[in-house]
Amino acid sequence: MKVRYFAWMKRTVGVAEEEVVLPADVRTVGELVEWLRTRSGGHAEALAAGAAFGTAVDQRTTTFDALLTGAKEVAFFPPFTGG
Repeated sequence: MKVRYFAWMKRTVGVAEEEVVLPADVRTVGELVEWLRTRSGGHAEALAAGAAFGTAVDQRTTTFDALLTGAKEVAFFPPFTGG
């Protein structure tokens, strides 16, 4: 699965994207976040509990309880506003 990071999250993690093989027990976006936090200090900082960021699975915004079954890409991005 491809994991992509945008804006300050990319700088904090140190990469714009990475390919990961998910452990069998990672089935939701929330579980992915918890697992990614263990990969490096940058991951832990960017995906810290309480940090404000959004998620998308296969280019559709979603919540942490979304299932990853069949997903090809997950993206993390800071909050944004429109007008």
